[in-house]
Amino acid sequence: MITSENMAIHEMVGLKTEISNSTNHQIIGLNGTIADETKSMLILNTKNGFKMIPKKDNIWKFYVENKEIILSGPLIEKRSYDRLGTKL
Repeated sequence: MITSENMAIHEMVGLKTEISNSTNHQIIGLNGTIADETKSMLILNTKNGFKMIPKKDNIWKFYVENKEIILSGPLIEKRSYDRLGTKL
C-alpha cells in the first residue's frame, strides 16, 4: 500500500500527478498521468500530449487513493528500480 511515508520508493507509472512548485513557473499546475520515467525525468500524459519534465527542479503532488502526497524532486531523482531498493 502506498502511503506518504513510503511513496518515494514505489513505482510511479500510472499515478496521477501535478507540479505544485517549480523553478520554471510556466509548468506549475501541469498535471497528467505518469506514462514512463527515467532517472531524471517523468513523462506525463497530459491533455495536450506527452511532456518530459525533469524530476529535480519540481515539487510533485501525487494523487493516491483520494489522498494528495507531496514530494520534492530530488527525493525521487533515481531510476525506478534503484528507488525500489532504497530504505527510508
